[in-house]
Amino acid sequence: MFSGLSAFPLTPFKDEKIDYSAFESLLSNLVDAKVDSICPLGSTGLYPYLSVKEKESLTTMAVQMALNIPVMVGIGALRTSDVLRNLEVVQKAGVDAVLLAPTSYHPLKEAEVFALYEKVSANLSIPLCIYDNPGTTQFSFSDDLYVQLAQLNKIEAIKMPGKRFECTDARDATTALRASLPANFALGVSGDKFGVRGMQAGCDMWLSVLGGLFPNTVKQLIYLAKQQNTNEANNASEKLSPIWDLFVQHKGGMRVMAGAAHLLGYTEAQCLPQPLQALDKDEMLALKIVLQELNMV
Repeated sequence: MFSGLSAFPLTPFKDEKIDYSAFESLLSNLVDAKVDSICPLGSTGLYPYLSVKEKESLTTMAVQMALNIPVMVGIGALRTSDVLRNLEVVQKAGVDAVLLAPTSYHPLKEAEVFALYEKVSANLSIPLCIYDNPGTTQFSFSDDLYVQLAQLNKIEAIKMPGKRFECTDARDATTALRASLPANFALGVSGDKFGVRGMQAGCDMWLSVLGGLFPNTVKQLIYLAKQQNTNEANNASEKLSPIWDLFVQHKGGMRVMAGAAHLLGYTEAQCLPQPLQALDKDEMLALKIVLQELNMV
């Protein structure tokens, strides 16, 4: 379940309603690419913007389409009771795992985060992946908290911030963390710019925004990283720097992937729920030029 490429597709909208036809096409692209797992309802999948009914219908559709590919979905919400409701819905839909970020408006204390996961853990019948995303949650996990949470029922993986792997001793830090965790506990890297470095540092999986639309591109990067050919893998990732730069410019990959999905013919131009807005004309042109130069459209 927690290995290789976990692809995070967009949840596309049309006239403020989910575009299920486009969603089906995006999922088919991932199934055809034989990704290792699919994570609809991740951050790119816009889970905080979806009602429980929408989450249920999208999850059911993903499970049905994924065939033998594992499906993981995000269940985060502001209130623990809503997280548990989301969990109940997606477990009934047949997902293989859930992803949980400590979503908040008021920044959470460590004890509050532990209590959240402890409560959810007591209701789990499938594995859970911790989602450490301080950019959106305003909360950063310590390694000590990782270790504490890993002792709870069915908590079996961590989606770690990519910046963790910027430092030169990232492999040593990953090895030290793994030594404190249960056997077979999975470590994952997010933040596509740092995906290759994370895999080189010993991560088991790459949870990828880019992989939600361009799965074969990320699969190739994972292959190179696993070959321990550092220069080739780093050079391949560096070639994608114009995309990583766009991710930074547009405050994450979601808007960029929405624009790319439109350029590839999957979605409407305005495929995000308000108040989110698609890239403007000039931004779309810049994205198109980048993708053309990289032979991705």
